[in-house]
Amino acid sequence: MAEPRVAQGFFRDKNRAFWILQGGGWVAYLMLRALSGLANSMGLAFVLPAIIVTATGFSITLLLSAAYRRLIAMKPVWTWTITALLLMSASALFSVLEVWAHATFYQPGWKPQGVQFLGAILLDFSVLGAWTGLYYGINYYLLLAEQSERMLLMATQANSAQLAMLRYQLNPHFLFNTLNSISTLVLLKQTERANAMLSRLASFLRYSLVGEREGLATVAQEAEALKLYLDIERTRFESRLRTRFDIAPDVMEARLPSLLLQPIIENAIKYAVTPSEDGADILIDARRMSDRLVITIADTGPGLGAVPAEAGGTGVGLGNIRERLAQSYGADHRFELADNEPHGLIVLIDIPYQTDNPAQPVANAVAVPALAAQV
Repeated sequence: MAEPRVAQGFFRDKNRAFWILQGGGWVAYLMLRALSGLANSMGLAFVLPAIIVTATGFSITLLLSAAYRRLIAMKPVWTWTITALLLMSASALFSVLEVWAHATFYQPGWKPQGVQFLGAILLDFSVLGAWTGLYYGINYYLLLAEQSERMLLMATQANSAQLAMLRYQLNPHFLFNTLNSISTLVLLKQTERANAMLSRLASFLRYSLVGEREGLATVAQEAEALKLYLDIERTRFESRLRTRFDIAPDVMEARLPSLLLQPIIENAIKYAVTPSEDGADILIDARRMSDRLVITIADTGPGLGAVPAEAGGTGVGLGNIRERLAQSYGADHRFELADNEPHGLIVLIDIPYQTDNPAQPVANAVAVPALAAQV
C-alpha cells in the first residue's frame, strides 16, 4: 500500500520545521525581554541575563521535546500526568536559573523572596506551558492529518477494489457464445468469417483490458467497444440484430465507467433479439443536457415484463451497473428502466457531464425527460 503524503508545505520536513519554530520562537522571546527591559530603563546590563535566560529556556525545551516525543504515543492518562510533572519541574529549574542570572549579572546580591520568587516561577511556567501546548497541538494536528489521509487512501483503495470486483462480475456469456460460434465456423471451414470474428473478439478484449486499468472511458471509446461487441454478435444473429447509434458530437469526449453499457446491450440481445425470429432493433442514444450526460438504450423486444427480476437489480447484469454507478457517482445519477412504445424496453442513464477538459463550455439548459429515446 502506498504511504500517505502526510505533512505538505512547511511541515513536509518535520525536523526542519521544528528547528525553525524553535529558533524563531526563542529569538522572539529574547527580543521581547530585551526590548521590555530597555523600555523600562533597565539599561544594557539587562540584555546579558536576558540572553542567558533565553538560552536556558531553549535548552530546557529541547529536553522537553525529547520527552514529549515519547509521551505523545502513550495512553492519555500517562501522557498528561507525566507532562504536568515535567512541566512543573522544568519551570522550577527555569526560574532558579533565571533568578541566578538576574542576581549575578544585573543586580548582584539580590535574593527574591515570597511573591517575587513565586512570580518568577509563574512567569516561567506560563512560557513553558505555552511552548508545551504548541508542541502537542502541532504534533497532534500532524498525527490527525496523517490518519485522515491514510483513511482516505484506504477508502480510495477499497473503492477501486470494489469497482474492480464489479467489473469482474460482467456477464461472460457472450465470450462463450463467441467461442462456440468460432468453433462452428471452423468446423464448417468458413475460415474467413472465423478469422474476422477472432479479430473482433481480440480487439474487444484488448479494450476491456485497457479500460480495466484506466477505469474510465470516453463516450467515443465506449461506442467503438460496443460496435466491436455488436459485430461479434451479428456474426451469430446476422440480419436479426439491427443497431443504430445516435450520439451527439459534443459528448464524444465525455467520460463514463468503461464497459458500463455492454451488459445493457447484452440483455437487449438476450431478451429482445434471441427469442424473436424477426430479431429486434437496438438504438444507442447519447447527448448532453445542461451539465448532464444522458444515455438511452432502447430495443423493440417484448418490453419490461419479459425481463426477469434478477436482471433488474438482484443479479449480475443490470444490478452490476447500479453498483458501479453508485460507486462512481454516489446519489448523483439516475438509472431507470421503462417500457418503450409501441413495444420494447428503454434504459436511461443520467450522470454528470465530465471530460478531461474542465474549461469546456456548458450548453444551454435542456429539461431531462424521464425516459427519452424511442425506436
